[in-house]
Amino acid sequence: MKTLAHQLADYLDYKRALNFSEATCDTIRRNCAAFFRWLAGQYEVTSCDQLRKTQLERWQKHMAARQTRKGTPLKARSINKAVESVRGFLKYLAFHGHVPKTLLDALQYVKEPQMLPGSVLTHAEVRKLLKRMDTTTPEGHRDRTMLELFYSSGIRVGELLALDVESVDLAYAAATVTGKGKKERVVPIGKTALRYLESYIVAVRPFLLRDPTERALFVHRGKRIGYQRLLRMIHAAAVRVGIDKQVSPHTFRRSCTTELIRSGANMYHVKELLGHESLATLKHYAMLTILDLKRTHAKCHPREREERR
Repeated sequence: MKTLAHQLADYLDYKRALNFSEATCDTIRRNCAAFFRWLAGQYEVTSCDQLRKTQLERWQKHMAARQTRKGTPLKARSINKAVESVRGFLKYLAFHGHVPKTLLDALQYVKEPQMLPGSVLTHAEVRKLLKRMDTTTPEGHRDRTMLELFYSSGIRVGELLALDVESVDLAYAAATVTGKGKKERVVPIGKTALRYLESYIVAVRPFLLRDPTERALFVHRGKRIGYQRLLRMIHAAAVRVGIDKQVSPHTFRRSCTTELIRSGANMYHVKELLGHESLATLKHYAMLTILDLKRTHAKCHPREREERR
């Protein structure tokens, strides 16, 4: 009988054969590995023939009681991601006859609270942040260009960092990005972002290169820029202008989405722009904030209109 770790390796090979991304496979690997460590520690279980429904039920309770390093409970989304990884693995084992299908019933997804997206910047905050960036240096101009492109197109951080020079069509004002599941889509580039991108490619990027054969669009010290450097740059930019919010690369994607929906953009178009599989992913953005609600109330309620006369 193979160990759970060896069967997980087989499962990940199967997922790669189905064209799942390395990022997805890595998430599955980490979540399942943590599950295996818990099983070994609690029950000395190392192979699938030792798995029992009561063990899975207890692991789900363990996940519900877990806390982060900051002492806060795990988010429902994090728990569901772990459950999704383990259920997928168990489903694979059940398909091959290694465990009974009823074992999957022991793991259930937890209810996620219907919350508005966190860490969203207003358009005024984004403008303030971008205007204070120093574009007099090649690195500063590069950083401003990345954030302009983020805010304009709403692409994911991994999609932006993976862009090559050939990914951008300046004449067509569009970029081809590779999203989840290695699916390609074309996203438009707004006028402001396009202006920065043109000057970056023509006049700035050559100063940051060391190898003329490098095809990465955004480079640092001659190589493709990494996530941690981008994250530090965004944190510093937010602190510099006194934005009292948790600002990350994903903040610009959320902010782009929020502004589009608030301005009445077609939800299907927004879904296509962001590369989502379903409109359901946008449900949180469709919720009105209390500020939006107050503005609508003040504008439309007859008693409020009387007060303005």
